[in-house]
Amino acid sequence: MRYRADITAGALMIPERRVVADMLISGINRQEWHVAIFERNVLQARRTETARRLARLIRSRLARMDGELWRLVRDGASDTATHAVLAAAVKHSRLLGDFLDLVVREQYRIFARALSNPLWDQFLDDCRGRDPDMPVWAESTRIRLRSSVFQILAQTGCIDNTRAKTLQTVHLASQVTDYLAKDNESYVLRCIQVTA
Repeated sequence: MRYRADITAGALMIPERRVVADMLISGINRQEWHVAIFERNVLQARRTETARRLARLIRSRLARMDGELWRLVRDGASDTATHAVLAAAVKHSRLLGDFLDLVVREQYRIFARALSNPLWDQFLDDCRGRDPDMPVWAESTRIRLRSSVFQILAQTGCIDNTRAKTLQTVHLASQVTDYLAKDNESYVLRCIQVTA
């Protein structure tokens, strides 16, 4: 299955990703992971289930990349960490990547002023043609997916905020684009370079 709804679990969460990246770089074992997430509450979650969900999502996104990207997340300046986390999110979610590549890129190309909710709805409808096995999501799931994706776009500076959704130019951190080019992550690189 190409498209999954797991992106609804959270947007970019840069501070939390820095914490998890540090834990991955440190090579902590399963027991140390459990202590950090549930006993020390390093993600500062209010509930145990929230901590579990966030930790699982963040780890699964970052695990698709390697230690070099983790260091960009942990040690990079704000924009570098944000773009590194975006790259990991795209690698983790084809839904996010294809929306950037197929829809957002086109809106920049035609000099559209802003994104709109109907663009997302049409994109989801079109996804079924690319992935016949895609689940039929309830309207509430479609709305949560849209909210998460637009939050990510706002956090990375592609849009000004989630209300107006005005498109903005983004200058990607060269450390991130260099990493992606070196590791032959052409799909991820293409997706995050939508403003180019």
